[in-house]
Amino acid sequence: MAGNKGISLDEIKNESVDLERIPIEEVFEQLKCTREGLSTQEGNNRLQVFGPNKLEEKKESKFLKFLGFMWNPLSWVMEAAAIMAIALANGGGRPPDWQDFVGIIVLLVINSTISFIEENNAGNAAAALMANLAPKTKVLRDGRWSEQEAAILVPGDIITIKLGDIVPADARLLEGDPLKIDQSALTGESLPVTKNPSDEVFSGSTCKQGEIEAVVIATGVHTFFGKAAHLVDSTNQVGHFQQVLTAIGNFCICSIAVGIVIELIVMYPIQRRKYRDGIDNLLVLLIGGIPIAMPTVLSVTMAIGSHRLSQQGAITKRMTAIEEMAGMDVLCSDKTGTLTLNKLTVDRNLIEVFAKGVEKEQVLLYAARASRTENQDAIDAAIVGMLADPKEARAGIREVHFLPFNPVDKRTALTYIDSDGKWHRASKGAPEQIITLCNCKADVRNKVHAVIDKFAERGLRSLAVARQEVPEKTKESPGAPWQLVGLLPLFDPPRHDSAETITRALNLGVNVKMITGDQLAIAKETGRRLGMGTNMYPSSSLLGQDKDSSVSALPVDELIEKADGFAGVFPEHKYEIVKRLQERKHICGMTGDGVNDAPALKKADIGIAVADATDAARSASDIVLTEPGLSVIISAVLTSRAIFQRMKNYTIYAVSITIRIVFGFLFIALIWKFDFAPFMVLIIAILNDGTIMTISKDRVKPSPQPDSWKLKEIFSTGIVLGGYLALMTVLFFWAMKDTDFFSVSTAFAMSPFMCYFL
Repeated sequence: MAGNKGISLDEIKNESVDLERIPIEEVFEQLKCTREGLSTQEGNNRLQVFGPNKLEEKKESKFLKFLGFMWNPLSWVMEAAAIMAIALANGGGRPPDWQDFVGIIVLLVINSTISFIEENNAGNAAAALMANLAPKTKVLRDGRWSEQEAAILVPGDIITIKLGDIVPADARLLEGDPLKIDQSALTGESLPVTKNPSDEVFSGSTCKQGEIEAVVIATGVHTFFGKAAHLVDSTNQVGHFQQVLTAIGNFCICSIAVGIVIELIVMYPIQRRKYRDGIDNLLVLLIGGIPIAMPTVLSVTMAIGSHRLSQQGAITKRMTAIEEMAGMDVLCSDKTGTLTLNKLTVDRNLIEVFAKGVEKEQVLLYAARASRTENQDAIDAAIVGMLADPKEARAGIREVHFLPFNPVDKRTALTYIDSDGKWHRASKGAPEQIITLCNCKADVRNKVHAVIDKFAERGLRSLAVARQEVPEKTKESPGAPWQLVGLLPLFDPPRHDSAETITRALNLGVNVKMITGDQLAIAKETGRRLGMGTNMYPSSSLLGQDKDSSVSALPVDELIEKADGFAGVFPEHKYEIVKRLQERKHICGMTGDGVNDAPALKKADIGIAVADATDAARSASDIVLTEPGLSVIISAVLTSRAIFQRMKNYTIYAVSITIRIVFGFLFIALIWKFDFAPFMVLIIAILNDGTIMTISKDRVKPSPQPDSWKLKEIFSTGIVLGGYLALMTVLFFWAMKDTDFFSVSTAFAMSPFMCYFL
């Protein structure tokens, strides 16, 4: 450990020193650490000071969560009925109705317990799956390298960062070769940046080339990543589901209130019924008419659906997002990694050959020879990956010298000896550099530029390939004149299932819009290949600044609605797109992976964090994908619609039962002056609630179009069905009481039960 020089760890935690800019040796002094790393004991001590290297999660009291299931309009009515059973039902020389009081409380507790257990189990399952996604890192502790969870990192730890790694914490690079870092998850900038020794790298960025050690300077909420995530508004809006639940509950309560008012007017002033008998009949309407199991049935249905979604690769963090996904009619999808593979490749069919006697495959082979076969960057990997066997890049030759890419030359080159002992060089790089290297004539230059322009119009990047002979047989010699061999078109190819998935989405009524930070030409080419349209616009059009007068004349809201996608988009544009679509009454889903996507994910009706998303994106999202691609989302839409169908069926059932109980039992009580026993209705309600739970596993056919809570349709259907059931109940009672259709001794005694079950 370094001496006592430096400030305290608490001061480091409070960011009293600028560790990002001071010389690297001072970083070690201030953090009281060395290049040999920390000991396990010191790491644990610092973990107590700085906390885990992850975003803070809000912990909800399980007891308060349990009580929350008893705090809704439907429960309030049942609680009022329980109070009524002991406070008002104690006249006529009879004691308070304790059995009804206890029965109602038991029913409330049973429903709340089932809801709590199911939702808690779903939450635990999601937490377990999320834990499996926790990032890992290689850290130097006790003088040994080992792979550990990134959550244990503390300032002062020495870590290693290599190709493909997600940087686990803010760190300063130590000695070594420069890295190429993709910071798009943090800044929205799609091009990798070069980081040299002593530069800072941010948590959440990805290493695209190189390998180096680094010292951790900030973790958790103190990282650049963590601070940005902390700014995301954590307030929860009242979701569609809660609004619908309240509306249906209010409808049932109003129906019961109408029945109670009618009973009070008729039973006491007109019929002069006994006080206690009247109270019992009022309790029957309260107990039988309230669909107390509705929140439980719907919670169980969503919890079971959440489990099914997790099996498909979609972890549900907010269960009500399931019913919102069923109604989603617009999905704003990332291009890179979701619609495409996020992996450069060469389009063989479009390779242009400029050297006589050379085939397209040979152009590819020369490019592969001018590529690294190990520790590759994205371009090298794409080219070598196009060979039938990557070993072909060095087959039959002996490597003499490799010139790596640098910002000055903008090309790579390999000097090699073939099987005949002849020396050659192959080079690939930026077309302008290769044209200059080959000293091409004007007509060749014009032809090359025409091809480059043709590629650019389709969003393809150009890579030039050249070759030369080296008669001097030394790696330092200039060699013979360079010859331009050909041009390779590079692009990020669509996923194999993306086109089919987009077609499925359109057939399901979900309009997929591509949202990308790439250039407009690339967006249009990807849209063309996927069959999703080329009606793409630059992000400037969102601000009404498009140079095309036909575009700028359209209102921004209408433009967003009609567009197939937007290019050159930054995270703030994503938020604006979601906001505008919601204002036009669309249920909008948004995919994202970076910390800067968090506000848009939070704003969207369904925020979807894609596979390999940052913690900030996962924290702000409603659904976290564990598999890449769009097909997971569309499968989740179908599952959500099936779940929604079950929920919708149950709500219609609940409304119809309320109408049947209120008006069926109302007419029986008033016409025949029949007094029902509240406890009997309570027992039947408990049994009924138990059986209706099975609706969560009903076989249903998902809707072919986005589903939504059409309350008028639910209420009208429920009223018609409930009115029919009420009429049948009254007729059945009349047939038993006033006719000899049934045996009086048996049927009349059983009539209350028979009427209920009818």
